[in-house]
Amino acid sequence: MNYTAKDHTFVVAVYKDSPYLEECLKTLKAQTVLGNILISTATPSPYISEIAERYGVPVTVNTGEGGNANDWNYGYSQAKTPLITIAHQDDIYHPEYLETFLKEVNLAKKPLLFFTDYSELRGEIYVKANRLLRVKRILLFPLRIHALQATRFAKWFCLAFGCAINCPSVGFVKENLPEKIFAPGFKSDADWEAWVNLKKLKGSFVYTRQELVSHRIHEFSQTSEVLRENVRVKEDYEMFCRMWPKWIAKILIKFYAKSEDSNWK
Repeated sequence: MNYTAKDHTFVVAVYKDSPYLEECLKTLKAQTVLGNILISTATPSPYISEIAERYGVPVTVNTGEGGNANDWNYGYSQAKTPLITIAHQDDIYHPEYLETFLKEVNLAKKPLLFFTDYSELRGEIYVKANRLLRVKRILLFPLRIHALQATRFAKWFCLAFGCAINCPSVGFVKENLPEKIFAPGFKSDADWEAWVNLKKLKGSFVYTRQELVSHRIHEFSQTSEVLRENVRVKEDYEMFCRMWPKWIAKILIKFYAKSEDSNWK
């Protein structure tokens, strides 16, 4: 199938009144090809409504259960296009993101997910390389080879030693995926758990080494909140147990827990 920009929706997952929401919307409006944009929130407010109206973006409100998994599933269900990106409200999407998404999935064999390399945005500084980013790029190396993107090994390898997939950059090819992507119950690792389940499906994890998203690191993000609540280590250990015997998972979690120091998801 030859997908076009009209076949894609950025679903902006909005939680409370993010001071970075407008900047995120500006980057979505500045894409080299323009598709659809939708705001999805479980915390509606005059602030969100005012920004949405200013940029001509419709808002849909989740009145059901909250939490990352439920909010993302709700937003996913509201998009009526075959391609979806759940955009994170604090992050920056580079102008070529959607154009590259379309190009890559149109070349792929039964694409499931599309995702990109990324940088970290700390204040006004773009961090393009650090220990964490280098490790993730090593884990993603097999997926740089198009012929390996549908293989069990490449999809397993990028998730077996931690979650190397940058969640804000992930795009979904809806016709090849289940109706619900995320399982409620995980507060920190809803994305990692979803990718582990989806790797079992026949199809490709389409990855580009182009840096097309900048993930903002700041003390008020949901990731930082989860770290303060000490939820993450427990969930990380559970994920390692799904991939490895428990004795190996116990070894891996000791190294992986250090990642909390850099807020690296």
